[in-house]
Amino acid sequence: MTKQQDISRKKSAELFEKAKNYFPGGVNSPVRAFKSVYGTPLFIERGDKSRIWDADGNEFIDYCCSWGPLILGHNNDQVREAVARQLDNGLSFGAPTRLENELAELILTHNRYIDKIRFVSSGTEAVMSAIRLARGFTKRDKIVKFEGCYHGHSDSLLVKAGSGLVTFGETSSAGVPKSFADETIVIALNDKQALEEVFTSFPDQIAAVIIEGVPANNGLLIQDKDYIHFLRQITKEHGALLIFDEVITGFRLGFEGAAKYYDVRPDIITYGKIIGGGMPVGAYGASRELMAHISPDGGVYQAGTLSGNPVAMSAGIAALRVLAEPDFYTKQEAKTQAFVEAIRAYIERKNYTVQIFTVGSIFWFAFTDRKSIKRADEIDPISMEKYKVMHRSLLNQGIYFGPSGYEVGFISSAHTTADLDHTIKAIQIALDTVFA
Repeated sequence: MTKQQDISRKKSAELFEKAKNYFPGGVNSPVRAFKSVYGTPLFIERGDKSRIWDADGNEFIDYCCSWGPLILGHNNDQVREAVARQLDNGLSFGAPTRLENELAELILTHNRYIDKIRFVSSGTEAVMSAIRLARGFTKRDKIVKFEGCYHGHSDSLLVKAGSGLVTFGETSSAGVPKSFADETIVIALNDKQALEEVFTSFPDQIAAVIIEGVPANNGLLIQDKDYIHFLRQITKEHGALLIFDEVITGFRLGFEGAAKYYDVRPDIITYGKIIGGGMPVGAYGASRELMAHISPDGGVYQAGTLSGNPVAMSAGIAALRVLAEPDFYTKQEAKTQAFVEAIRAYIERKNYTVQIFTVGSIFWFAFTDRKSIKRADEIDPISMEKYKVMHRSLLNQGIYFGPSGYEVGFISSAHTTADLDHTIKAIQIALDTVFA
């Protein structure tokens, strides 16, 4: 096979060198640095529908979709027009607006799993607030999280597993006090015994168990329904709360997210930028009883000048009206399944050692012969070298995937049949390159 010629990144490389003078590592979020793949990061100039263009004029079909929230694609007409109308009326007030009511009503009337909601400015802030609410409600301090689940960069959750079956976590970032890590217990996913041991070892001390709706920040670790129901059962039995972090899965798997997918009612659910059409926004919701503990009604304090920002609310209303249309998610899943099955057929024909895992309109490539991966320690780090080769080949063919083999891909409603067919062929060429 003829070696592909790398696309030009001259202007992006120049911008990256300049950025290093301004930002740590030249970026404002670590994964953007492209350290897990080949070359320098691409500096994106614009996006429209399924496509993005970089500073060098390269055009890509985008499957990163701003890390998921752009389920309608880039520069969606309804979202853009809603934002433009709001710009004429002002950008920020730090006061209530009618738009907050409209977006909340749109969410709550289509979601049976929460009664009230509080808007914040990011997914990290939503999860941080949910943890505080759980601790305030239960009057307990300890949190249980799972290895391989990411919940933002707040101190309590930047914690990795220790060396035993059930141990206090160890900080995964400098600057996080050990005392914070000591309040977080980290265990493996899909291990009922470990969770039973947690509640035996720390009776009446666990405020909450938090899990991603479907863990999708460290591969796509789809859990069995009976395990999620076990989480619900054991937390209830021990007076702890169950938190679903649906920053990725909320409004992506369906309007009711992973809660409906697993048919489980968590105590608290968190959401991210998808509810703002991709704008900086997040939210957490729960029952009326739980939300009554949030200030100013209750003693759990949480505030934000930009919470309920009118521009983000306008974008969210426009986006979620589309998502609430009949068959939106059915069409999304059918499109994704057809895409994945076409690639699987090629993999089987070629007998390549690679799997594609998928749920809803999310997919993930894993270079393994495992038919199921449910835990972070089941991912082979060496396999990421194959992803690097695949990523480079795809970029050279005008396909943009996330710059790490641990990241998942997303299909938007803006991806056309022609986009997907072109991508399938590009992936076939990329896999041939990987396994050459």
